[in-house]
Amino acid sequence: MKQIRKITLLLGLLTTFLGYSQNITNEDNRQTNVQEYTPSKLLNKGQWDVKFFNSLYTQTKKTDGGSNTVNISTGRESFFTNTTEIYTGVSKNSRINIGLILQVRSNVFNGAKAFNVFSFKDNAVDARSGLTTIAPSIRVQPFKNIGNFSFTSSLYLPVFKDIPNAPYLDKRSVFWETKFFYDKTFGGGDWQVFTEVDLGFNFGEKTIDASVNTNKGERFANNSLSLPLSVFLSYFPSQKSTVFVNAQQSYFIGYDNPNANGQNFSQNYTALGFGGKYQLSKVLNIEVSYSKFIRGNNFQGLGNTVSLGLRAIL
Repeated sequence: MKQIRKITLLLGLLTTFLGYSQNITNEDNRQTNVQEYTPSKLLNKGQWDVKFFNSLYTQTKKTDGGSNTVNISTGRESFFTNTTEIYTGVSKNSRINIGLILQVRSNVFNGAKAFNVFSFKDNAVDARSGLTTIAPSIRVQPFKNIGNFSFTSSLYLPVFKDIPNAPYLDKRSVFWETKFFYDKTFGGGDWQVFTEVDLGFNFGEKTIDASVNTNKGERFANNSLSLPLSVFLSYFPSQKSTVFVNAQQSYFIGYDNPNANGQNFSQNYTALGFGGKYQLSKVLNIEVSYSKFIRGNNFQGLGNTVSLGLRAIL
């Protein structure tokens, strides 16, 4: 786990160095990266986009089999995810980008403090951590005349060790996810609405078919559909900064992974949040955000997420 911490630290320092190696001032009236490079916007040929995003989710409550709130009997549970995304433009018309996504996770259970996730412990009792998925990815702007509509399609491949009866680390699924993005700027450029629709499919072994030598708890999502719907409303106080509020409604629909009672696992939740972005230099942006799960159904966690991200566009 020391190697993972070193890799995470080096990636963060590299992103910071790339940002501050450029002139920190904006000498012209062009849009800044905060304004221009929403997820809907693709890169020009030869450009690079490196995003280093960290999220800490922690919960002490969840729903029961319905929508009633109950305490988690074993105490606090916390989940840290580092997602590193690297994309580059490959087409002359700036309509195709290719990239790679890496995810590192660290989870702690049984009442451990939330910040214990940063110890990156890995055992079969109350903590798991490691590099969990690698995903080749492609971004496409399908319509020449609609530059603010695009989609990103990624294939997440699990690469972590399968440990039976260990605490949960990540889904043991091949996950194919396509995200559709659209944004609209209005109010003289001071406001922007951004929408995102995700369509994800989890593929893998059924839970009831898992052997005693595998972790059944990491197979709950196999053969299922994930459908999060998100909307963001942003305000730009200046060229270098933005603040936003957001809402998300997500559905998880199982279709071929029955439990012992012959029922497929399904779930849904609603989350609200807010955050902000600031352009530190011509290259580097910083983002902070907070979200709260306000309702759910069928053993959905009712915690909150704090996120910090760095993004360099070269």
